[in-house]
Amino acid sequence: MNEDLVAHGRAIVDANLYLVLGTADADGRPWATPVYFAHSGYREFLWVSKPGAEHSRNLEARANVGIVIFDSTVAISTGQAVYISATAQEVGAEGRSEGLEIFTRRSLSHGGREWTADDVVSPARLRLYRATAVDQYLLDENDNRVPVDLV
Repeated sequence: MNEDLVAHGRAIVDANLYLVLGTADADGRPWATPVYFAHSGYREFLWVSKPGAEHSRNLEARANVGIVIFDSTVAISTGQAVYISATAQEVGAEGRSEGLEIFTRRSLSHGGREWTADDVVSPARLRLYRATAVDQYLLDENDNRVPVDLV
């Protein structure tokens, strides 16, 4: 594995606050949405969303998602991104404490707040979700996908 590519991919993940989450409903209709995220080891990506949001409902039908993390403020033709294929779902009671710790740590580092189970368990309006990367890619100078393992 090219260590420069791994370092570059990690830098992209670390520098950005939002990922674009691509989901599809039961009929295959796509939906993309930006979500603020935290990550664990560049393999697990966590966010909070309303369970009734389009992307959250789509996860109930299809756990497979696509993710892209990129800086939308760079000049035209200079953008670089990390592309991820993953499986996603709502975080259950078993992983909730650890997930909230990870999410809170990043939230606080960006001026956000602490998150607790009271914020993501019914009757709260939000839930905690996790996507676990299956494949990760960067694009080379010819726009070819280059597999990377950011872990």
